[in-house]
Amino acid sequence: MPCYPSGYESGTSNKRQSTLEVYHRYGPCSQLGQDKANPTTIPSLSEILMNDEFHVKSIQAQVNPNSNTKNLNDKKANLPVQSGRSLDTGNYIVTIGLGTPKKTLSFAFDTGSDLTWTQCEPCAGSCYEQQEPIFNPSTSTTYSNVSCSSAQCSQLLSATGNKPGCTSSSTCIYEILYGDLSSSVGFLSKDKLTITRDTFPNFLFGCGQDNEGLFGKTAGILALGRNPISIISQTAQKYGKYFSYCLPSTSSQTGYLTLGKNKVSDNVKFTPFDNSHGQTFYFINILSITIGGRQLPIEQSVFKTSGCIIDSGTVITRLPPAAYATMRIEFGKQMSKYKIAPAFSILDTCYDVSGYTTITIPVISFTFSGNVKVNLAPSEILVAASATTICLAFASNKDVSDVGIFGNTQQKTFEVIYDVAGGKLGFGPGGCQ
Repeated sequence: MPCYPSGYESGTSNKRQSTLEVYHRYGPCSQLGQDKANPTTIPSLSEILMNDEFHVKSIQAQVNPNSNTKNLNDKKANLPVQSGRSLDTGNYIVTIGLGTPKKTLSFAFDTGSDLTWTQCEPCAGSCYEQQEPIFNPSTSTTYSNVSCSSAQCSQLLSATGNKPGCTSSSTCIYEILYGDLSSSVGFLSKDKLTITRDTFPNFLFGCGQDNEGLFGKTAGILALGRNPISIISQTAQKYGKYFSYCLPSTSSQTGYLTLGKNKVSDNVKFTPFDNSHGQTFYFINILSITIGGRQLPIEQSVFKTSGCIIDSGTVITRLPPAAYATMRIEFGKQMSKYKIAPAFSILDTCYDVSGYTTITIPVISFTFSGNVKVNLAPSEILVAASATTICLAFASNKDVSDVGIFGNTQQKTFEVIYDVAGGKLGFGPGGCQ
């Protein structure tokens, strides 16, 4: 892949596609990663897992507020994706433009969020440190605030879970609270959105005046949920509520986020979304789990009690307690030749592989509705806790009522296709190849 400066726009521009290249913070093309005056510390695996727990608690509180979790078209555009570790987050980032003239900003994209927001000057409360200069709406000739009396303001409750507020001048105020007490509060606003060479006037987003929490050095959250206020719905006239992504397997690789329909390979298998759980999350139904060719004896009711979502922002897949316990036991039996190692953070099935140059692990497969079987690659089954310790890349929920989550570690070797309008999710082998 050619090496361009950050923000370089490349690729062909035609009626169907335009492309913006971005690179990993510590990748070979990153200039920022070589900035000795402002070094960025790569988070440890334990820090990533801790932040992942906060993210999961936030999702589970939204899905089930009464759980034990504390409240807390035919056109497309390609956005190459990079690992979010470059911005001190375990998730993935893309770069888009906002305002006139366009300001380029890096966002963590999240299929479990509905309102896109970014930090804005002036920070009335506080703003965390981000990579690019914070967006200043006073410098954009196309920026405007949204009125409290507008229909868009009334959509905030379903998008954020909190009732909108109003200023003395009747400007609509949004508030998003996350499970780890991270938050963003500010004005519901409109401005021009630029996705590669495609522009969208009057894009609704949150202009955050008071932002705190574990957002790394990103400019905010790019929301890919199903709510009418999400970017998927706001760009539906052009992209047809259809998007796909490939997550890079390593920090030196680049993936992509494509808004709009690509040519679908014959190898892609689609499972229907379960639309009985509201408008935000992408629910899918797990039918069974297989380890080393052996289907685990898990009753269907175990998966159906709380349901399961697919989420780009969760690192480690979470399973119902009974399902995880059965997986852990069977995986342990098939890994019995390796010495058991102590648990690492939320990962409690670990092995000491010192002295081995190669190891043999059983293949784990998930079968979803529609008889869609997904075979996981080794990198989606195990994570390295140290040079000599590997751990099963799954964790148990605390309660049977907690929603299951198919996380991004288990998605890395696939093209994941969200046909939102068609009501189905696709898995295509080959990933970013």
